[in-house]
Amino acid sequence: MSKCLLSVVTGNTPGVRGAAVDQVLTLAPDAVVLAVSIEARGKGHPAVQRCLSGAGAALPGGVLQGATGDPVVIVRQDLRSLCRSPGVAHVVLALPGDVDVLPFLVELWRPRVGSGSLGEYFDTAPVVVGIDTDLFMTDIGCVHRTERLWSGGDQGESVTPAEAVVRQVEAADVLILSPAADRSHDQGRAELIGQLNGRALLLAPSGPEGVAQELPVPLAHSLPKGADEDWGFRLEPVALVPPRRSDNHEVLSLRWRARRPLHPGRLADELGVVMPGVVRGRGHLWLCSRPDAIVTWRSAGAHLELREADRWLEEGDAGAWQTASPQRRTLASWFWHDYYGERRNEITLTGIGLDEQAVRRALDRALLTDLELSLGRRGWASIPDPLLGDVGRR
Repeated sequence: MSKCLLSVVTGNTPGVRGAAVDQVLTLAPDAVVLAVSIEARGKGHPAVQRCLSGAGAALPGGVLQGATGDPVVIVRQDLRSLCRSPGVAHVVLALPGDVDVLPFLVELWRPRVGSGSLGEYFDTAPVVVGIDTDLFMTDIGCVHRTERLWSGGDQGESVTPAEAVVRQVEAADVLILSPAADRSHDQGRAELIGQLNGRALLLAPSGPEGVAQELPVPLAHSLPKGADEDWGFRLEPVALVPPRRSDNHEVLSLRWRARRPLHPGRLADELGVVMPGVVRGRGHLWLCSRPDAIVTWRSAGAHLELREADRWLEEGDAGAWQTASPQRRTLASWFWHDYYGERRNEITLTGIGLDEQAVRRALDRALLTDLELSLGRRGWASIPDPLLGDVGRR
């Protein structure tokens, strides 16, 4: 049985999502569109609405369906049904802005007992994300409230609007930007959004009418084999965040690396130097207070979250190495140190008007000194941790 092609499209407003779907349909006019919306209902399962349309399908256009349950399970069932329908060779899955795209796709593709993986039925085309740049600039500064993101499961995750919109940008293989209300802001916003996802193709408004560039034809074709594995690895705490090169000195991405543990108290003191101007921060830390734990650094706007996310791979732990992804094992071998093993610090910070040298000096000051390093784990245990507290320390 030949596989169908799946294009995933989303956007931070219904309007830009619809425009992105229209652009994909110009390349694949016979595709079927499965548009999804999700409505939270208290603490239980959400309501999931789906609208099916498409001139090329042997199906009634504008079919509306509603169900209550896990959005991943419902959408997965729809897609499996569509791939078995006559005349359906390409499906455009239009996801709402409150879906956390990468983990949603990982769950969608995860093999199930008795039904296998969705990859047995579909090849994947690039993920296309439309961004209303005016709303983006509003949301990136909003950290005083939370909204729910759906990534699989019935509860969703509460995140700030700033975190939600940058995750959407980071999930894209293709970014389509709408023109700003004040066209003089187009270039600066394109530079900033492009810096947040250095791997994506960026289609920005051009010309006096602010028309976005057309999608290249290959974007209606499948990605290389292993795209689903790449989705999963990009969510791992040690995944590298590549900065995009830019000639704009106001918008900057910098990567900081270090091969000795951080003093949590001094790091807390230096955040006042590090954070001003930072729009997005991603990476992982090696804190001396938690020498076995990978601590993730994730910031969006003015909100910073540090979280103990995983354990470092140890040389003699065969079970951990076997369960780690191939990409994780390869990355660990690249950075392996005879004494420290996999442990290291790496952060990518993107912002406007960052003082790169001041940021690097501040982070370097937070590293353990030679004397502190010589104390070893027993000595580090006495160092207070104002960032994550003392609960769960070893």
